[in-house]
Amino acid sequence: MATAVAALTALGGISVGGGIAAAAPLPTPPQPIAPHPALALGSSSPGGDFYTPPAVVPRTPGAVLKSVSTPLLLQIPGLTGQWPGDAKTVMYSSTLQDGAPTAVTGTLIEPSAAWTGRGERPTIVLAPGTIGQGDQCAPSKLMTFPASVDLSKPSLGVNYEAVFAYALLQSGYRVMMTDYIGLGTPGIHTYVNRVEEGHAVLDAARAAITLSGAKASDPVGFWGYSQGGGAAASAAEMAATYAPELHVKGTYAGAPPADLAKTVSGIDGTFIAGAIGYAINGLEARYPQIAPIIDREVNARGRAALKTVSTQCIVDTALTFGFQHTQSWTRSGTSLAAIIAANPEIKRVVDEQRIGRLKPNAPVLVTTGVNDDVVPHGQVLQPVKDWRAQGADVTLINDQTPPIFPGLVVNHVLPDLFTSIPAWNWLNAHFR
Repeated sequence: MATAVAALTALGGISVGGGIAAAAPLPTPPQPIAPHPALALGSSSPGGDFYTPPAVVPRTPGAVLKSVSTPLLLQIPGLTGQWPGDAKTVMYSSTLQDGAPTAVTGTLIEPSAAWTGRGERPTIVLAPGTIGQGDQCAPSKLMTFPASVDLSKPSLGVNYEAVFAYALLQSGYRVMMTDYIGLGTPGIHTYVNRVEEGHAVLDAARAAITLSGAKASDPVGFWGYSQGGGAAASAAEMAATYAPELHVKGTYAGAPPADLAKTVSGIDGTFIAGAIGYAINGLEARYPQIAPIIDREVNARGRAALKTVSTQCIVDTALTFGFQHTQSWTRSGTSLAAIIAANPEIKRVVDEQRIGRLKPNAPVLVTTGVNDDVVPHGQVLQPVKDWRAQGADVTLINDQTPPIFPGLVVNHVLPDLFTSIPAWNWLNAHFR
């Protein structure tokens, strides 16, 4: 999504609000790299068999199930020590919201740059922003080349998060980028599921520590924007209970969709309105009791849209469903946001995804655009208030970019770029 307007020049300013102070199993031997059969252009990802989990996934979260060396952009396969680092595609264990074990994939990159900060090299888990719901969109499949065309669909996948990964690597941070649950691996990607995204991020940190040979006491941080901001925020507030052994030192959570009901309203009718379908599909998978309700409310067009987006990347979804209003997907002609608000069971399920009810155990930086046209500014402020009320150390940055073509997601993408430098400075201040 960020690549769509990455060339736009800067407009707008930033104001900063201060926070309140408060404070495995060994991997299997490397496997040979083979091109993914469905990716005809721009791919050197592991073969399709890599993404098939073992018959039994261990109940130990964060266990490394398998890994394979993966060349990054412009690297010569087989050589180590190339810039920006040595990468491995990794499969690790995690936990579904019902406690069942599951397999997740991601990419671990050991930087070629030395760590010049205090103590041991930190591990930063990078939680990707919205990249799609189809398996071909998994970021680990888009590391050798950040864009790939799947001619069998057709589909265009773009890994715009590689830019931020490379910046972190250049400064000596170890980077682990998760694919999330169900993205690349069997099953539906549970988009914006608070618990499962938090688990995927925290278990990615565990797997990275194991595979890199780092010590359990070495520092860990989380970085994400948009969907990734929500995942990072969820990990920050779940770390104390789900992964208390991790030495979390800080989290950057940009534009987190902390209140899904309000985010659905904000995204409806925009260029990426179809991403609402990602959320509905993921929720139906984990809360089957709402599936009959959704099926009763949507019309044939809406049913077809939900099915179509389940195999798309974000570029495909934007081009197919851009600027559509979900009222055209329902039998009653009311929006999906209105249907959520009117149905107690769906409303309860959506409310379970709200971020801010648990206290992060380390400092958090939250950024938000006051004119964000996708993730509403007000709902980002709520977890900041909630966390501070619990005594958490939270810093807030408000991006003041004025409205630019509302609905085109420019006001969602530009704050990602503009706040990345102050976020970078904040990260360094806490880790260096």
